[in-house]
Amino acid sequence: MKTEILSSADEVAARAAQVIAADARQAVAARGRFVMAVSGGRTPWQMLRALANEEVPWASVHVVQVDERIAPAGDPDRNLTHLRESLLSHAPIPPGQIHAMPVEAADPQAACSEYTKLLNSICGDPPVLDLAHLGLGPDGHTASLIPGDPVLGVHNAEVALTGLYQNRRRMTLTYPVLNRARHILWVVTGAEKAPMVPRLLAGDPGIPAGPVSQANATLLADAPAAAGLKKN
Repeated sequence: MKTEILSSADEVAARAAQVIAADARQAVAARGRFVMAVSGGRTPWQMLRALANEEVPWASVHVVQVDERIAPAGDPDRNLTHLRESLLSHAPIPPGQIHAMPVEAADPQAACSEYTKLLNSICGDPPVLDLAHLGLGPDGHTASLIPGDPVLGVHNAEVALTGLYQNRRRMTLTYPVLNRARHILWVVTGAEKAPMVPRLLAGDPGIPAGPVSQANATLLADAPAAAGLKKN
């Protein structure tokens, strides 16, 4: 995995925006479309806000969600709420090209199948994302691949549901579709992540982030998150 350590979360967000913009330009030139899956989090919202100021072929960009809490529309717990505020309000991406996970559906399990069909329609069957943006939790989770949850064993579906985690069930992309991405971009900030970063880089199967492919992956971390690397 390519690794870059930057001084602050602000620098990580700005660098991530540059990486995504470059990937977008390359993908559109090569295939006419750029499909990016985004996760939630404070630094990612800064990243998307910065991306709005980069040179991006927005008319050919599609944004899908890595994961989402099952919560009502507009709920502050929803990643979509912040995604719209940080990107749609500032970048000229067509609103219909931000594809929300259908977590308000009456049947969330059926909604997972519907989201898979959407992924198939915009990035193939099986779907191949151009870029999957991931974060890393203090417990080693990524996306909503949660320690001890049965979702970790889902290998026959692209989208799945979790059990309760921090008082919410979630819809998440699974290992197969994440590992198929052309580029995986890890954005990791904060001292609370420091114990997990060496385990991520080691591909430790004891944390959910460990089995994610490192073949075409980049880690952008701030100095506090990377502090554990100095001891190794």
